[in-house]
Formats: sequence, structure tokens, C-alpha cells
Amino acid sequence: AMPQQSSIPHQGGSMEQEMGELRRYRTQSISRGEFALSDSFYFYIKGLESIVDDQVTQRFSSEELVSWNLLTRTNHNFHYISLRLTIIWGLGVIIRYCVLFPLRITLAIIGLTWLVIGTTLVGFLPNKRLKNWLSELVHLMCYRICARGLSATIQYHNKENKPQKGGICVANHTSPIDIVILANDGCYAMVGQSHGGLMGVIQRSMVRSCPHVWFERSEMRDRNAVTSRLRAHVAAKTNLPILIFPEGTCINNTSVMMFKKGSFEIGGTIYPVAIKYDPRFGDAFWNSAKYNMVNYLLRMMTSWAIVVNVWYLPPMTRREGEDAAQFANRVKSAIAHQGGLLDMAWDGSLKRAKVKEEFKEQQQKMYSSMVMGKKGRNSQEPHTETTRRQ
Repeated sequence: AMPQQSSIPHQGGSMEQEMGELRRYRTQSISRGEFALSDSFYFYIKGLESIVDDQVTQRFSSEELVSWNLLTRTNHNFHYISLRLTIIWGLGVIIRYCVLFPLRITLAIIGLTWLVIGTTLVGFLPNKRLKNWLSELVHLMCYRICARGLSATIQYHNKENKPQKGGICVANHTSPIDIVILANDGCYAMVGQSHGGLMGVIQRSMVRSCPHVWFERSEMRDRNAVTSRLRAHVAAKTNLPILIFPEGTCINNTSVMMFKKGSFEIGGTIYPVAIKYDPRFGDAFWNSAKYNMVNYLLRMMTSWAIVVNVWYLPPMTRREGEDAAQFANRVKSAIAHQGGLLDMAWDGSLKRAKVKEEFKEQQQKMYSSMVMGKKGRNSQEPHTETTRRQ
């Protein structure tokens, strides 16, 4: 019922391999590394591939399904198929909006109300041990009620690897409800910016009973201040594990994009978690450029269900001689492999920003090094000069 977008097959291999194919039948002098006009064909091909089927920005829109899941008929690509299918869709609308939605919204209100009241009451207790125990109990109850408000069906794998206190849990990020999905199986210390309004009320009540880490807007801009507070939290081995989404934005459940290295400079043990939603029952991806939070939650609560698999991966620590960026990439690759997601090196900030100049310079340096051959690799000055000319 919903036609698929045709995908352009992208050429594989590195720049050197692809240009080598273009140069194969050229003269001997060109094959040794001199500039050839045909080199531009490589960049033409990549440019056209990106225009027709950009593999990066398509990660910021909903995943295409193989078949229609009866969740929408507002898409302009929908084509009438049969009366029977239309009747089935109509019955589904009645069930989702008139039966499931009222029940779900009721459960969500109950869960959030109990979260505010329960954490506020627990915050008045003087006994720290009793306070921590009750706080974890209240948080678990609230998140499990909210998960039922989404009709979440969650399968947790390898529970022996669950994040422990004093550690850092990092996961791929598809939706704000990732927090509900993970906290349904254990308590975490949340990290984020302080808000006003209803969200601010919830944050202030939560922090009374549990050491969540909320930052003011001015603090969020100070990387050292953020790192110091997180490092202090991790140093206390009795604190709940910190939950961080290093991508910094929501990706459409098909890929894992670059992890910000800040989370991996804190120290301590990293507990990777892979989250994979089943889009056949509901699209969990939050396209913040298209839907605000209210519209997004409405879509979630009127879908069939939220079906998700969660894998707890073995804990990982930074190796000797490994910098934070390398460690972040290693963790990202492990999450992508376990979740069956595409491992991408691009920064998720491209969702709202242009490509950084460093990425362009990196491609220029690769091309320059290839043209100069061994001389370019051994001599920094010619390499730099060639890069400037590109």
C-alpha cells in the first residue's frame, strides 16, 4: 500500500580502490600517482549518489517499511487497493483511538503523577539507605506503568551484563522513550539540561530522591564543568549508573552515528546497550524537525504497540594507548554489530548543521596523499601544499 523509494546502489571500497579502477587503463606515468583529469569522475559519482540517495540525511527520516502496517492513510503515496483492506483499516482506527488510546493516556497520567508524588515524599526521608531503596522502587514502578501506557513489549537479552552502580551506560538513541525502555529493567541516573514547566516539575521532584545530574543552560556550554560533575558522580560507587546517549540526537533505528567522545573521557567502566525497535508495529523514531513532543507521543499512543529488543553487552574499558575517540568508535561498533544496525562515521549534528570543514579537508588530504604517493606520505610539507591547492 505504501510504495518503496528506490535505492541507488552505492559503490563500495576506499577512494584509492575506486580511483585505481578509473586509472587502470591509463598511461604508466598516471598510474604512478600523477594527477589525471579522470580523477574528477570519482567526485562526480559521489556527488550524484548523494543527491539521488543521500545515505546520511535519510537516517533522520522514518524508516521505509516493506509493507503497510495499517497505521496511516494520510500519506499522498497511498493507493486504494480494496474495500476489504479499507474496512480493516477503519476498524483499526476505532480500536487504536477509541479503545487503546484512552487506556494508554490514563496509564501515562497515573505513572507521571506517581513519579512526582512518590519521589517528592521519598525526598523527605533522612535515612539514606532506606531513601535509596524506596527511590529505586518508586522509579521502577513509574517507568513500568509508563511502559504499559505505550503497550511496550520488551525483550531483554544477556541480563548478566546489566549496568552496575558507579558505571556509565551508553546506548544508541532512537526516541525519548529509550529512557522508559531501559529504566523499565533497572534504575539509572539521568543526565540532561534543566527545564521549566511540567518537565521542570518532574526533574525537581526526581532529583530530591535520586542523584540525577541536571545542568543549567550556561553549564552545558562548559565542557569541563560537565565532565567534572559526571566524573564525581561515577567516583561514588554507590551511585546509580549514568545513562548517556552519545549520538546526541535521535537516529531512525537503522544506524548508529558518531559517538561524542566526551562520555568516554570521564573514566570508569562503560556498559554498552543496543536498542532495536520493530517498525512493523509502530515507528518509535522521533523526527523532531517534523513533530513536536505532544504530536510524537500521540503517534506512539495510537500505534499498535512498541516492540523492542534490548541487548546488554559485556562491559568495556579504555585500553592502554587508546584515546577517547578511538574508545568511542569501538563501543559504537559493538553496539551496531549487536543490534544489526549500520555503523556510520558521520556526526548526528548534521541533522541541523552543515558538514564541518574538517570532513572536507580529510577527503582532500586523502586525495593529496594518494596523488603524491610515497613522497606525500613521507614529506609533510609537499602533502600540506597539495592539500591547499585542492
